[in-house]
Amino acid sequence: MAEIEKRSRTMFPDLFDWLEDFPRPMLRPFSEVQPIRVEDYEEGGRYVIRAELPGIDPDKDVEITVEDGTLTLRAERREETKDKHRSEFRYGMFSRTVRLPKNADPDDVKATYDNGVLTISVGKKEQKEEAKRIAITKG
Repeated sequence: MAEIEKRSRTMFPDLFDWLEDFPRPMLRPFSEVQPIRVEDYEEGGRYVIRAELPGIDPDKDVEITVEDGTLTLRAERREETKDKHRSEFRYGMFSRTVRLPKNADPDDVKATYDNGVLTISVGKKEQKEEAKRIAITKG
């Protein structure tokens, strides 16, 4: 795999990335939805987003949407284990919204799930930036 490079979208980090570094109880004491940690990079002419989501069924528990230049990933974990003397369960809702590059193609999105890692790749359109000449009128 090509070297993973964190893509810098703006001079300031996303607010959600910044908030993830703070203790959750202090900032979101009543929140039911937890953020999903992701990594993003470009590889082979595509924009790639990877999310670690172990213990989910991607067919039932994951929803990916693209709208207005953003990709939203929602997942829900429902896991229960039982043995003779005890049972244990883990559950929760997770969500993450990622701003896509301007040249992202919303009609070319692919997703795969393997060994607890969800990989989403988005194709890129060719952008031809043309300079626009502005006419000057005399006052």
